[in-house]
Parts: sequence; C-alpha cells; structure tokens
Amino acid sequence: MDILAKRLNKTLGPAADFLSAEGRRLYFPYGGILGQGAEAKACEINATIGMAFEEDGSPLVMDCFAKNINLGRKAFLYAGSFGLPALRAVWRDFMVRKNPSLKGKAFSNPVVTNALTHGLRVCAELFADKGDKVIVPDLYWDNYALIFGEAVGAKLEMFNTFRNGAFDAAAMKKALLGPGQKKILILNFPNNPTGYTATLADAPKIVAAVKSAAAKGKKIVVVLDDAYFGLVYEKGVHEESLFAEFSDLHANVLAVKLDGTTKEDYVWGMRVGFITFAGKGLSEDQLKAFEAKAAGDVRSSISNSSSIGQHLAIAAFADPNYIRQKREKYAVLKNRYRVIRGLLKTHPEYAETFEPMPFNSGYFMCVKPKGVEAETVRRHLIEKYSTGTIVLSGLIRLAFSTIPAKKLPQLFANVDAAVRDLRGAHNSK
Repeated sequence: MDILAKRLNKTLGPAADFLSAEGRRLYFPYGGILGQGAEAKACEINATIGMAFEEDGSPLVMDCFAKNINLGRKAFLYAGSFGLPALRAVWRDFMVRKNPSLKGKAFSNPVVTNALTHGLRVCAELFADKGDKVIVPDLYWDNYALIFGEAVGAKLEMFNTFRNGAFDAAAMKKALLGPGQKKILILNFPNNPTGYTATLADAPKIVAAVKSAAAKGKKIVVVLDDAYFGLVYEKGVHEESLFAEFSDLHANVLAVKLDGTTKEDYVWGMRVGFITFAGKGLSEDQLKAFEAKAAGDVRSSISNSSSIGQHLAIAAFADPNYIRQKREKYAVLKNRYRVIRGLLKTHPEYAETFEPMPFNSGYFMCVKPKGVEAETVRRHLIEKYSTGTIVLSGLIRLAFSTIPAKKLPQLFANVDAAVRDLRGAHNSK
C-alpha cells in the first residue's frame, strides 16, 4: 500500500472501517505530477503540466473549438481531480441554502464528479467490497445493480418500498439488521422509477431506523442519491435532503451525498456532479481525507471532470436570471404532474386496468398493470399505439418530464387501452 494511502487511513482512524479494500488503497497523489506541479505554480518558468500554451501564455486552443465557447480559453484547461475551487465553493453554499438544516453542521467540500452516475461508481469503489450488502428498495434504478453488483461484486439486497402508500421504513430496518456488520444503504428521493419522495411522516422513521441499526453496531454508509433534488410537487413532503439528518446521526453512520446539475438544472449532457461526505464526530482533517480518497478515485479513472461543464455551471449560477429561469422550468414539470393527478381523478375507469404507485415529485411516475405482465404491455404500446415506456421491477415507468401536457391524456388512454386489449385477447383464448 502506498504511503499516502496509509497516511489517509491513519488520519481517518476508525472511520477507515467504512472503506472497501480498494478504498483503503486509494489516495490522491500529492507528491506526484500534480503535487510537483502545484509547488511550481508560481514559478516564472513552469515546465510541469501536460497542457499547451501560446507564446503569449494563453491556452493554445484551435479557433474551431474556441469560437463556440463564450467562457474564454480558460475553460479548455484541466479542472483538477477535486474540481474547480470556485465551483466547489458555490455548490457548498447552495447545499446549505437548499438544506437549511445543514447550517452549522460539519461536512466536506464537494468533490466534482462526471455527473451523478460517476459519483455512484466512486462510492462503489470507495466503500463496497465483493460480497458486501447494498440495501436498496425493491423499486430502484437498475444502474445500481450494474455499478455495485456487476462492477465491484457487491450484493444488492432489496426491501419492500411501499406499505399502505408510505415508505416502508420497517422493512428497511429489517434489512439493515440482517447478517453482516457493514451495510451500504442507498436512498433515492425523488425516487427513480416511482417519483416518490419521503413525506414528513416518512423521514423521521427512516432516520430512526438507521440510527437504531447503527446503535446495534452496524457500520452503515448511507448514500443519498439526490439526482432529482428539489422537484417536489406536494405539501407534506420532506423537501430537504436526508443528508442533513444523517450528517451527525451516529458514529457508525457515514453520510455520502450525491447530487449535481443534470436533473436539478436541466443540463443532462453537461455531466457535472458532486460527492460530499459527513459523519458524527468527523474532524476537518478526516473529511479532507475522504475528499482526497474520492479525488484519487477520480484521478485514477477519468483524471478530472469536464472543465467546460464546470465553467459553464459557474457562469450560470452567477447569472442574475438563474433562479427565475429555474423556477420557470420547475413550473413546467409541476403543471404536468397536476395534469396527471387530474386525469387519474377524472378517469376512475383507469383503476380497472392499472394501479398508480405513490408519487409526488421528480420526473416519473409508475403504474402497475392489472391482469397482464408489464413487459407485454410495453411491447403492445409500441406496436399498436406508438407509445414508448420503460419497464422496471414489474412496473411501467412513465416519464412525464418528456411529454407535453397536451399529450398526457393520450398517454394514459393508450396505457388503459393496451391493458384492455391484452386482457381481452387472453380471455378470448
């Protein structure tokens, strides 16, 4: 093991127990090319880093690229494995503004990832060993299986998502208390695929369940997948990230927040995300050690995230119209949500063909077809109704984020008709 990794592990102390074997080996190479380059940054002649500059010292960039970017040529330079300091600072400030409960609590500076999916992969490599239990609701984004299961060999263990229209915190607690000391829990609100966010009644039960398991000696890494953060459309929903509650819950709980611009700011191709750490009693040095572990993982895989994307985010966040424009886009999605609620209320006959899963937020909602398999319905919708949907966990996911409000009535009418077609064909046999 490299001496830098050993030093980070020593700094982490007992908190190193959260790490996987790979996580223990990871370090940020402060003494390598990057460290030596940093020491020479102020030198009059700096021949350290693998970038190219013009004779006048400006970035050596071709005009066919530069003419399409209004951010200046600095946007073409490396951003560094931790991410641009200015972006990390503004996102940290945003986190507290969006989650007032975080004020006064200790948490790391965010490390920039290549959007949230990359952040999940960093988590998997830092914390999950082969055979470790990754606790997820049975209605989960299928990429978790690919990242935590296939890529690093951890085992996904599912618990029942809903009970009586609410999040089943009791089922989650049972999974956490199962065999094995170390657990990785993924909580995704708003949830993909269901579009459900924990309510004000759900949230304290979820937190209490984790605290109870931690008090019984379980070492729990709680991964907060906040990809759709802020897209809540109903009252009585927990609007802050649960990261605030988990950040100082128990010494046996490490909270890891994954978020980014992708869904929050409607810039899916920009690929700018963040990973942030917190835990009860963790010192500033320990939090920085987790940052260094994450940055080392970034360095070892993609070197650093897109500088252009990061500069674009900084510029957008400083734009005086940013907040107004974000509210306008949110209103578009909220209106579609309201249209769907109206359709379900004014078409009671739909209850004969499908059951909507609980939903109150995000980009999606799910329906469970009655009397016919979801995959059969999906194929029939394509073949007869020219309607595309996604099937996950036996449910049909409808991404209303992509559908104009005027087409939503047809979408639901098509789903209803497809189920009736298939049930009629089955009954005629």
